[in-house]
Amino acid sequence: MVRPGRPAVSGSLLVVLALLSALAPFSIDMYLPAFTRLAADLHTSAASVQLTLTTFLIGLALGQLVIGPLSDRLGRRRPLLIGSALALLATLACALAPNIWVLVAARFVQGCTGAAGIVISRAVAADRTAGAAAARIFTLFASLSGFAPVVAPLLGGALAPHGWRPEFWVLGAIYAVMFAGSILVVPESLAPERRHTGGFTSTTRAIGGLLTDRGYLGYTLTFALGFAALMAYISASPFVIQNVLGLSTTEYTVVFATNALGMVAVGAVASRLTTRIRPETLLTVGQATMLLFGIVVLILLLAHAPAAAVLPALFVQVAVFPLIAGNATALAVARAPHAKGTASALMGALQFTLGALVSPLVGLGGPATGLPMTITVVTAALLALTTRLLTLHTTPHPEPAPAPA
Repeated sequence: MVRPGRPAVSGSLLVVLALLSALAPFSIDMYLPAFTRLAADLHTSAASVQLTLTTFLIGLALGQLVIGPLSDRLGRRRPLLIGSALALLATLACALAPNIWVLVAARFVQGCTGAAGIVISRAVAADRTAGAAAARIFTLFASLSGFAPVVAPLLGGALAPHGWRPEFWVLGAIYAVMFAGSILVVPESLAPERRHTGGFTSTTRAIGGLLTDRGYLGYTLTFALGFAALMAYISASPFVIQNVLGLSTTEYTVVFATNALGMVAVGAVASRLTTRIRPETLLTVGQATMLLFGIVVLILLLAHAPAAAVLPALFVQVAVFPLIAGNATALAVARAPHAKGTASALMGALQFTLGALVSPLVGLGGPATGLPMTITVVTAALLALTTRLLTLHTTPHPEPAPAPA
């Protein structure tokens, strides 16, 4: 049990874990404003530059599938420190890359090793909390995941005039801070007696158990489909808000930042509500709201409604994401009391795989329509809600006490 008077997750640990969970959006979004400069400097095509993003996402998905189960066997701290150190070195290799193919390879390694921060931050939080406390922490993580995509491109845009290499030097500094935070703040949260000792066979058995658990699959798909809806918005919003609704670049930035702050605000409120309202209820409210307002946005765009009508509905649709992500994550990992690293890894792999698939889909209709975005959001939200309905009658596994502080 946690020692009396000592919180399961201190303020400093919460900050470090939240920032570790936000490394992916920083790594994805920060260098986007410098794509043109990167292609010109390395004498390569736009498609090759895009490959640096694709390989990072593939590495991120694969890395979680390896590191999550590994952390169930070896504990959380060792894989986190090794992964964070290697991710820092890979980021520095990106900054020094002499050609596009070295950069592509370095980005793949950066994704594989940087996955440690994402998967283990969730596992540590799940080790040290349960129930409403876990839902509160994961909701805060989800809030930050919406805010980071705003900060990252703004920072990247400020650095872009100086070239693409400074983007990776600054990203390396962020990784260095996170590595230091992992060393100084993140403790070992998985006691030796709770670790797997069966090697690959034990890992395979754990994965098989999760994949046959309807409850875990339901919550995991709910989380991943909610993220897919968010990625549809993030990927298409520049075209929808500027080309379809007619706002300027500056106005788009204000709208995007406002929607991100809405996510932070909803996450902060929702984290307090978890002490009084069941995570299942909050999750249902979040899903129903996203679906309802996704349909409203779709109808308004079909009717060629003005921006003043569309933007408030779009704000609500985006802002409720922390209600979905935080509570679905808490409920999913509670289904795997003896394999939380593996459970977190499967969630993360599906999350970024769907995110990578959704991003090109929303551009199929061209830059002058918002229908692919809204149809994708409504479809993802409807599939997520249907998945929940199909798994409502599963019985939760008992949740063990949090690990010793």
